Amino acid sequence: MVRDRGGTLTLRGLGECWGIWGCGRAASVAPMAYTLGSGPDPGPAVGTQYCVTKVELSVSGANLLDRDVTSKSDPFCVLFLEVDSNWVEIGRTETAVNNLNPVFGVKFQVDYHFEEIQKLKFAMFDEDKCSTQLYEHDFLGEFTCTLGVIVSSKNLHRPLILANGKPAGKGTITITAQELSDNRIITMNMCGRKLDKKDFFGKSDPYLEFHKQGEDGKWMLVHRTEVIKNTLDPVWKPFTIPLISLCNGDVDRNIKVLCYDYDNDGGHDFIGEFQTTVAKMSEAQNSLEVEFECINPKKQRKKKSYKNSGIIILKSCRIARDYSFLDYILGGCQLMFTVGIDFTASNGNPREPSSLHYINPMGTNEYLSAIWAVGQIIQDYDSDKMFPALGFGAQLPPDWKVSHEFAINFDPTNPFCSGVEGIVQAYSTCLPHVRFYGPTNFSPIINHVAKFASQAVQQATAAQYFTLLIITDGVISDMDETRHAVVQAAKLPMSIIIIGVGNADFAAMEFLDGDNRVLRSYTGEEAVRDIVQFVPFRDFRNAPKETLAKSVLAELPQQVTQYFKQRNLSPSNKAPE
Repeated sequence: MVRDRGGTLTLRGLGECWGIWGCGRAASVAPMAYTLGSGPDPGPAVGTQYCVTKVELSVSGANLLDRDVTSKSDPFCVLFLEVDSNWVEIGRTETAVNNLNPVFGVKFQVDYHFEEIQKLKFAMFDEDKCSTQLYEHDFLGEFTCTLGVIVSSKNLHRPLILANGKPAGKGTITITAQELSDNRIITMNMCGRKLDKKDFFGKSDPYLEFHKQGEDGKWMLVHRTEVIKNTLDPVWKPFTIPLISLCNGDVDRNIKVLCYDYDNDGGHDFIGEFQTTVAKMSEAQNSLEVEFECINPKKQRKKKSYKNSGIIILKSCRIARDYSFLDYILGGCQLMFTVGIDFTASNGNPREPSSLHYINPMGTNEYLSAIWAVGQIIQDYDSDKMFPALGFGAQLPPDWKVSHEFAINFDPTNPFCSGVEGIVQAYSTCLPHVRFYGPTNFSPIINHVAKFASQAVQQATAAQYFTLLIITDGVISDMDETRHAVVQAAKLPMSIIIIGVGNADFAAMEFLDGDNRVLRSYTGEEAVRDIVQFVPFRDFRNAPKETLAKSVLAELPQQVTQYFKQRNLSPSNKAPE
């Protein structure tokens, strides 16, 4: 049973005494670079977008220890990132003079990676000397957590801890996160009127190109419309561009729009151009159109009577947010995590070293490694960290009937385990008490989780998204039923991760993972989206442990945002535009 529960970092400044570091806030970095495609023919899209999500962390303290005799402490905060089991300093805030309740103005910026464990430590110090060496300053306490915990909390408020593990008096720290990436998009609807005739035997075949001006003054192509054949009054299809691509997010940055007549030989004829800004184009709203004269400078210089080479009309212009995965997480969306574990006979006797379920003296096996790899990441996104853990393909005491969806803690009314540690403990305890049997049926567990995901649909908010991790060693026995279950689950706020352990033939699993083809039910119904990610564990046996998590979780953020966008759901607690 599943319960329905309603990189690169920027070094920051230190304040007056720490002037060498600089305490001004750095400008947010543009999250996407736009790379031009090649070839003379205009097409519907130009280039590829690459996005790096930056998060800004704001820090404040309360009731800090008072280390000064004649005045109060002068606190500053230092951020560390764990790299290869070592703490690496990332940056420092300014110093808050004579203040036990500081609200720091200097922010920390970090690159956010959902599929990685990014462990951070915030340490408070009382500035005693103008020195960059931390041992020269009194320690006021610290707090350690992952970046995932911070972004999944609206306001993370925690006590500070001293080096001996005891509370730092009543001292607390509050951390809030904000995504810095500019994910606004601009949608435009354009047409032309009385453009110049360029073709001898017909009219023109016009299309538009949009260029933005770089810091060096050079123009870079960012979008090209489709070609409208044989007309001097073209109407182009509405199109959408990331605002960061069109103008680097700066609505006052110059944009040049060029109009061409398309020729098959690639020698496209120039009709005219104009310059504008997003701020000017944004005036085209509420049935108010904005017109631009299309000017050919050569013609303008030659003919005194020249007016223009036609009019380009912006019928409408709308700027909106293209919500990101972090928007939904920061808005309060919870990732509900369920584990399904294969206890079929093909895994081997768990008491024997040859079994995939054998827990060796090191305390692990491929099942445990898979649970740890995925669970350690995803647990940060569920506030109570209580996860159902289900088994399938085993005979259960006392009557030894086969079950394909049983609670591995043997409590069908409360199958929840506390954190990943709880799942691991329940799994280890369960092994000696079941008989491995079969067959390998996936559909019961998929339908089980889908039942609760369907209840979340009724909420009509982006509040919950369900992730089912299935760990298995073999070929699916109920493939038709599983295909049908996946196709139905694709309509719900739900994703399925399958990790194949052992050395079996996993071709059928690749079939479920719809990266290369659309998955169909046995009824012929197509999946509305790809929600299955499959990886064989054997590909990661000799790789760093974090590599498995990166691979299996890589598609999850996109699947979450795709679902909520398809249903037109905004983040539950979205910030004002």
